[in-house]
Amino acid sequence: MAPVRSNNLAIKIRHHVSRKLIIIGLLFLIIVLVTSLNMKANIKNQGYSIQLLSVIDISAFANPSKKVISVIGKSRAELELPEQGSQIKPDIIKPYEETLPDQVFEPELIIVPNDVTQQEKSEPVLVDPALKNTWRKNAVQLSEMPVGPKIAIVIDDAGLDKKRTAAVIGLTAPVTISFLTYGEGLPEQARLARKAGHEIMVHMAMEPLNKSMDPGPNVLLTESSPNKTLERLRWGLERFDGYVGINNHMGSLFTSDTDGMEVVMQELKRRGLLFLDSRTSVKTVGASIALAYNVPFTQRNIFLDNEATVPAINKQLRIMELFAIRNGYVVAIAHPRDATIQALSQWLAVIAERGFVLVPISTIVAKQQGLSPINLGNLAY
Repeated sequence: MAPVRSNNLAIKIRHHVSRKLIIIGLLFLIIVLVTSLNMKANIKNQGYSIQLLSVIDISAFANPSKKVISVIGKSRAELELPEQGSQIKPDIIKPYEETLPDQVFEPELIIVPNDVTQQEKSEPVLVDPALKNTWRKNAVQLSEMPVGPKIAIVIDDAGLDKKRTAAVIGLTAPVTISFLTYGEGLPEQARLARKAGHEIMVHMAMEPLNKSMDPGPNVLLTESSPNKTLERLRWGLERFDGYVGINNHMGSLFTSDTDGMEVVMQELKRRGLLFLDSRTSVKTVGASIALAYNVPFTQRNIFLDNEATVPAINKQLRIMELFAIRNGYVVAIAHPRDATIQALSQWLAVIAERGFVLVPISTIVAKQQGLSPINLGNLAY
């Protein structure tokens, strides 16, 4: 009878193991399915929110010595934490950012739509005499212009993260700093930037193609009426002063909308401001509408920190240099990120040795308008 009991025990063990394997297999399938759904998870710590693409394969750990949260897996982020024991919530509001083009934008012929030209001629914009050429009055006034390819560095998304904005203000001038309209203490931040010798702009939130992206409050939308678009535009333009013009924050959808961009250009014309097209879409009509309304403008040629690591940014800086050598100038856009600030600090320290000239955005616009960039505020010529 002993062999029978042994066989029964073996059968029970096999059944038990089989059930375990089935359960493990089902759990594995569930994990794979959930991961494939590309679910979004929010990880919150001390007022920070990091939006991630996967729930399953992301682990987070705190490193108190570095005062950062590292999130590893399919997504990675580092955010500053407040000092230990501090109950003050951080003033960093991380703006969501749509995917930015990697391609370098080469100068091209700009064609103005006939209907836009006819509209401008039939209903010309009345320019406020007190605001005429505001971009020239607010420009960094240069007393000389060294020989060499001209490079304009524009730092977008300033004003939300005050610490990193301050670090940008500490960079070698003149950098062009573009402030988002919904930051706190913008007049003071803008004042400090101008005092340090930088040129400033308004970084106007505009509608992106991706509806899940959040450009921020009072964003310019394609579905809005002209009056509503104008109301929101004016709200942003009244948040601080001393700027030369605006460029678009996101806006891959709005900048391709002729009607909306006409409202923008009419107001810029009335206020004597310039427009920098960040070119977040190849379908943008920003340059053509600006040309139709005789608004001073230029366009972004390269983004420096789509990949926010020092080696990647250094590679982009070299591509930027080659573009400047070939064309005589370049407009580069970056953001107030640690790697960007570090890379730019190192590069700006040797820019003159490398034969390049750092200029504000107004210098590029002036040269493209056929104006001398020297003493732009002198309107006698």
